[in-house]
Amino acid sequence: MENKWLKRVGYGSGDFACNLVFGTMASYLMFFYTDCMGLTAAVVGAMLLYTRLLDAVTDTIMGLIVDRTHTRWGQGRPYFVIGAPFFAIFTAMTFFVPDMGETGKIVYAYITYILLCCAYTVVNIPLNTIVPRLTSNVDERNKLVASRMIFALLGTAVVMTITSPLVEFFGQGDTKRGFFITMTMYGVMAMFIFFFTFSQTKEVVPPAVKLEEKSNIREDFKAITSQVWVIVVLNFLYFGLFVIRNSSAIYYFTYNLDRTDWLTFVGFFGVLSGLPILLVLPKLQQMFTQRKLMYIFALTYIVGDLICWAFSNSPVALILSLTITGIGMYGIFGVTFAIQPDVIDYSEYKKNRAISGMIAAMQGFFVKFGMGVAALAMGLIMKMGGYVANAKQTPESLFSIEVCFLWLPVVICVGIMIAISFYHLDSIRQEMTDTLELRRKQLAYAAQA
Repeated sequence: MENKWLKRVGYGSGDFACNLVFGTMASYLMFFYTDCMGLTAAVVGAMLLYTRLLDAVTDTIMGLIVDRTHTRWGQGRPYFVIGAPFFAIFTAMTFFVPDMGETGKIVYAYITYILLCCAYTVVNIPLNTIVPRLTSNVDERNKLVASRMIFALLGTAVVMTITSPLVEFFGQGDTKRGFFITMTMYGVMAMFIFFFTFSQTKEVVPPAVKLEEKSNIREDFKAITSQVWVIVVLNFLYFGLFVIRNSSAIYYFTYNLDRTDWLTFVGFFGVLSGLPILLVLPKLQQMFTQRKLMYIFALTYIVGDLICWAFSNSPVALILSLTITGIGMYGIFGVTFAIQPDVIDYSEYKKNRAISGMIAAMQGFFVKFGMGVAALAMGLIMKMGGYVANAKQTPESLFSIEVCFLWLPVVICVGIMIAISFYHLDSIRQEMTDTLELRRKQLAYAAQA
């Protein structure tokens, strides 16, 4: 008999593995490149954006591969095992500082970062596709997604809490060495966790279309609906928010508030403050539509930011701000991923084509593209403000850091509310489920006849 809790833990732990690396990239990669490798913020920002052009190709290819994979282990699961070792190797390589000149370091950074992004694509695209294949029960899907979000949050919390102490411990004054050893350890851990995810998940819900209908790539692109664009825009905006918030936090607390002693606490509390909302999210989704929840969480984040701006000198207000923004950020996170299975189903329902890999590929690209745009924007803003690493900052530089930490996230939250206004699957969720189940039964009956 299937153990639902073990399946939830197995599936969710895959995102824990992703976030051991992804969370570090979002929170420390720019700092590593600027303050350890010695690259300028503008160069790093440009690199993080330009490498997304390749992601557009690799993510699409991976999505097409998943859609055309049919093994006894499923469509997506095999790639957890295939991609995990490369994910570990390229994680370590990305956080290694070679003994080269500036040009050599830039080239090395480009190559290793691209390889890491490719490895991430191989394991993450399948992770995004398999929920509709694990169960057709809407409540169970929400619980699987909530489990994934909780593990993603825990992975980020681990990164934000112990990365700096581990870097210091392993480096013993050599930050470069500390990052390399720490990230090698994270990569190896992620590899074994993906093996566990493979062992505890099983794809039991077949597509509601004939497999031979999936061979035409042009038709796959035609099956992209308006709702797919809603979710990719939400991914672009959310992960831009995630990168800007987490990357700027270390600068804001170091230079604007002169509270480096708060960094570990900020990382830990700022992340775990979102845990309660993820625990109750499946219940909230039974009470409210996904659209309403998204409005609520985006507004919650804005309120938290305004508290930080108005009372930044008060430790109590800062804690309150971290709590509220954490609830808002991870509420947005949870809803964004909760609507993904519905968007996948909608293409089968509306266009009669199963393109979960294609949709996951588009999401993956816009996630990375959003991170790249966010990093570039942050780099340019800090450059215009005159930021100089490891130096006393000018008032203009401090203001540029404040813009990144407080005001860009507010703008992004407004964009999220605009994007979710175009989402309209809440009202037809049950109709889609019933129709797709009927089609599956008809296909099974036809196959037996």
